[in-house]
Amino acid sequence: MAVVETRYEHVVLNEAQVPIIAGTTMKVIELVVEKQAYGWSPEELQFQHPSITLGQIYSALAYYADHQAELDQEIERRLNQITQQHRGLGPTPLIARLKAKGLL
Repeated sequence: MAVVETRYEHVVLNEAQVPIIAGTTMKVIELVVEKQAYGWSPEELQFQHPSITLGQIYSALAYYADHQAELDQEIERRLNQITQQHRGLGPTPLIARLKAKGLL
């Protein structure tokens, strides 16, 4: 796997130029989304991902802080893609049954 070193000790860019935590498959963006979604501190992120060190987490968060605009655009793109996929699925079988029975 070809990687490009960054000035962040624990962050590398994979062959697709996606920032990941070195030595793992954890994308920086995944860690950031968890921090935003759950309000987790770096220590809680480390507790949730014991295979990742606190130094790796801080390095990933520093990378995000320095590249926030582009990573936020990627987060938004992914959210829009998920929203579009959900719209195309229609209601779940449970929702359809509840609506058929007039419960929704």
